[in-house]
Amino acid sequence: MEPVVVLARTDTSETGRAAADWARREAGLRGSPLRAPLRLPLRGPGDVAEGVAVTVGETRAVTLLDTVPGPVVLVPDGYVPGRRRADVVVGVDPCAPAGPALGFAFDSARLRGARLRAVHAWALPPEAAALPFGVPEEDRARWEDHEVQTLSDALRPWRAKHPEVPVLEDVLLLTPAEALLHHGARAALIVVGGPPGSVVRTLLRESGCPVAVVPADGG
Repeated sequence: MEPVVVLARTDTSETGRAAADWARREAGLRGSPLRAPLRLPLRGPGDVAEGVAVTVGETRAVTLLDTVPGPVVLVPDGYVPGRRRADVVVGVDPCAPAGPALGFAFDSARLRGARLRAVHAWALPPEAAALPFGVPEEDRARWEDHEVQTLSDALRPWRAKHPEVPVLEDVLLLTPAEALLHHGARAALIVVGGPPGSVVRTLLRESGCPVAVVPADGG
């Protein structure tokens, strides 16, 4: 059975109703029971063991991330689902791919019949700063080609495991948060690995679509 979906906080506000609707749809997609409402503070990790916790508010999301063992989904203020929100977007560090986050992202795309956009943010190597006349285009292209190949290699076993999920690989010369937010307007869901560092907090604060944070040992 798929993990239970837990509505960790709800109210009568527009955002609270959007979170409740999102949790109901997610439970329906997964064929899972929906538990609601569960008010914060939580009594302990057992409250949402084996579950996907859905909440509103950056502070509440961070509290859940520090408390529960499974994925936490934040539904942001003003979120409105729509047909343009077609992709599931996942952040990938190809040098240390987060297996639980990738597994959750592939599964979320499969359940929605959606495309998975795998985003890798990269930076120019340190030696680029020492070049007196900027970075030659051929060097930039060579470095970018290497990043593209590294991402492709990291995703290969996941694509083989989930051949039914169409995957678009995207390598961007941006910070990780900027790269993911770049695709937020078309995203039904952004998936990122935890724990909650600066990238996660930026996404929770600035994303216009739901953000799923999956702990390294959960999902």
